[in-house]
Amino acid sequence: MSDSAPAVASEPVAPVADLPSGEPIPPPSAAAALEPITSVNEKKPQPSPAALAKALYASDAFLARLNKCLATPTGIDTVLLLLCYTSKFSASILGVLSRSILQRSLREWLAVIAGSVPPGAKTAVVVDSKTAAAVAPAAAKALVHAKRLNALSTLLSEARTMTRLWALVGMYFWGKGVFAKAAAVWRAKRNPSAALSASEKEQLPSTTETAISLLQFSLCVALQVLENGAYLSSKGVLGWQPARIGKAYLWSARFWAAYVGIEIGRLLALEPKERWKEDSWKGNLAKNLAWAPLTVHWSSEKGLVSEMVVGLLGSIPGLVQMRELWASTA
Repeated sequence: MSDSAPAVASEPVAPVADLPSGEPIPPPSAAAALEPITSVNEKKPQPSPAALAKALYASDAFLARLNKCLATPTGIDTVLLLLCYTSKFSASILGVLSRSILQRSLREWLAVIAGSVPPGAKTAVVVDSKTAAAVAPAAAKALVHAKRLNALSTLLSEARTMTRLWALVGMYFWGKGVFAKAAAVWRAKRNPSAALSASEKEQLPSTTETAISLLQFSLCVALQVLENGAYLSSKGVLGWQPARIGKAYLWSARFWAAYVGIEIGRLLALEPKERWKEDSWKGNLAKNLAWAPLTVHWSSEKGLVSEMVVGLLGSIPGLVQMRELWASTA
């Protein structure tokens, strides 16, 4: 394929007088002629020192809160999560709109080219990136920006995967708490006459809650081990074969889908008075409802939804978590 636009036979340049000019330009009115001409060197009004100070103060306050958000691994992951999926969604929107505009403009341009070809003549028109940029420059630039946003989303996704390599350390302490509560429940079941205060009895989870916590903990450990192994193998650190890496990613997503399904059921099963005890019950439910179709999508070898839907649904947990994180830094 050629990298240049199709050659078009040059025609003699028409004199300026022959160019279509539309309606004649009326002469300036007397009122317009008497209007004073604004000097090119006239200075524009400058912002007042108070406005500048206010803007600087607002910027300083914003950066101070952003710094607090980025002060913890959870905060960093939340910011990366929001940027990752909003950039993916924005890239998908730009890509769809620009391709639609580009296709329509190219059809119109090809119709003009076809009209100038003599009947019966055989010709070939090569449409390359330069031609597309000449036909619809705005759409071509939008495609470039969409490509860059997709690259940013991929980079941020990999950064989040790298930071999750240490997630098993946090899961160790999560597991200590889960097993400690399970042991306490087991001891209370074996020895109902044990001396426990009313507050201690109230804090003990039920057998069902304990079983759910143990199952969710096991699922998270399994999915994190598989993701870590697959990612490190893809970088040559471990020796898993490509087929094993693909299966590990699939089963990691399936374990995540199981965790999300259990969490949605747990949240919905809570009584109204218990929901107030949960930290941001509505936010947790919204996040898991958004993750649910995505985990099923990633659990399938062929996928189920488009990249635009992935970006849209993934942005919901990012927005919910970022809102909670931003409020906590006030």
